[in-house]
Amino acid sequence: MTLYMIGLGLNDEKDITIKGLEAVKKCDYLFLESYTSRLSVSLEKLEKFYGKKVFPASRELVEKRAEQILDKALEKDIGFLVVGDVFSATTHVDLFLRAREKGIKVETINNTSILTAVGVVGLELYKYGRTASMPYFQESFKPETPYEVVKQNLRAGLHTLVLLDIKEDKSMTVNEAIIQLLEIERKKKEKVLTRTLKIVGCARLGSETQLIKYGSVSELKDYDFGKPLHCLIIPGKLHFMEEEMLKLWTI
Repeated sequence: MTLYMIGLGLNDEKDITIKGLEAVKKCDYLFLESYTSRLSVSLEKLEKFYGKKVFPASRELVEKRAEQILDKALEKDIGFLVVGDVFSATTHVDLFLRAREKGIKVETINNTSILTAVGVVGLELYKYGRTASMPYFQESFKPETPYEVVKQNLRAGLHTLVLLDIKEDKSMTVNEAIIQLLEIERKKKEKVLTRTLKIVGCARLGSETQLIKYGSVSELKDYDFGKPLHCLIIPGKLHFMEEEMLKLWTI
């Protein structure tokens, strides 16, 4: 039997590829990874489109109780559905390896991820440095790693994609991410993200309502980007063609 790891794309139920949909139709069970990203449609709408029951797969299930998925794949065809592309998260690499260790046949079906969708902004993809992930700050948890990644990339002239935290009941906005980065900057008493630095805020990339805005840190901190999902881009050294593209998104 087979474990199908299927990328769903970024927006709604129709972003799945034809090959992915064909695999879904073969599966006896469908699990939807529900913690690294989200589609803009409900689970019920997905089930109606697929004509099958879809079981949400929490981080705990995939990382600590993956046998509940893998044991089924020893006897049935199982679909593991991932928003974006299959291997956008290291958790999915781990699931792939564990399946192979059990002798389970694995087929991967790729799709668009945020790592490629940001190409619409006009910044050259090969000039992006390390990607940063910005978690929600807590009283005793305020990691400085996202800020350090931005700083290192800027020093090298590279662009930085900052992926924003997703919780069950909320998703981080561009505004919240900027505020947290500025908080780290004040603590470190540095001048990397000055209020006049030009950055890019994105919302709902891949959808009909996608929004891209280019402006200063101060301008984007107060700009309303609307519904999630959001991400933040800090450009590095710009080519003149990149500058021309960014003009299209200027506030």
